[in-house]
Amino acid sequence: MVDTVIVEAESPPVSAVSWPAIIAGGFVAAAMTLILLSLGAGIGFSVVSPWSGAPDITTTKAATVGGIFMAVTAVMASALGGYVAGRLRTRWASVQPNEVYFRDTAHGVLAWAFATVMGVALLASAATVVSGGAAAGAGPAAMLAAVHGEGRPVAAWQAPLLDRLFRPDYAALTAGSGQRAAGVFAAGRDLAVDREAASRLFATAYDRAGTGLATDDRQYLVQMVAARTGLAPADAERRVAAVEAEAKAAAETARRIGMHLSFWLVASMLLGAVAAGLAATEGGAARDGRS
Repeated sequence: MVDTVIVEAESPPVSAVSWPAIIAGGFVAAAMTLILLSLGAGIGFSVVSPWSGAPDITTTKAATVGGIFMAVTAVMASALGGYVAGRLRTRWASVQPNEVYFRDTAHGVLAWAFATVMGVALLASAATVVSGGAAAGAGPAAMLAAVHGEGRPVAAWQAPLLDRLFRPDYAALTAGSGQRAAGVFAAGRDLAVDREAASRLFATAYDRAGTGLATDDRQYLVQMVAARTGLAPADAERRVAAVEAEAKAAAETARRIGMHLSFWLVASMLLGAVAAGLAATEGGAARDGRS
């Protein structure tokens, strides 16, 4: 009598992480984010108008609206990427349901993390290419200026303030003394240099616990404005005080907008991670026929 021995072939172990599914879900999330951001940009351009009555986009209310849109975009794109990652992952045989739930959630979070890191890397590489090309085209002189901090671009909110600060009084310039003073000063010094100096003074004025311009800086700025514009010293001092108040209000508004956008960015990222994990569990359940 011959005994028959049956040997069961064990299936090879399946990895707990399915990287192809994670990468696919990350790409889907990144593409969906790009689509929604493009849609948001189109909606934003449709409501912004250079004419009167258009909504102001430089307020904290606009930052809140933008933050809400970022959060909605993150939830929608991350949920779609997480569902794709959960649906495409390999099936785990002989794994406890609790472990399957954890792995599906982890796949969604990993897909969200992959999309986030990939987006940041692409933005960083694009910025590096643009800045490198600009430096290469500008030549050694521009690079030396950048090293020494010269020729720095003026912030968008500072440009109109500097225009008002150095707006000449043409009536005084054509009256004699103002014209001679401004003409002599302008002949030996570039206006752009004075604008950058004033910009740096305003930028550093509020590093002193909100005390504003120092006394010597204020006197220097008043003299500069008087010589440039032809205004009397008293009028130049009043103009400096008015522009300083506007600069302080503009800087505070910019700070508040940046604060709101930063908080909304953190909230949108956290909501995106949660949405990706939950959607991945739904996709995994559909993959295994449990839903």
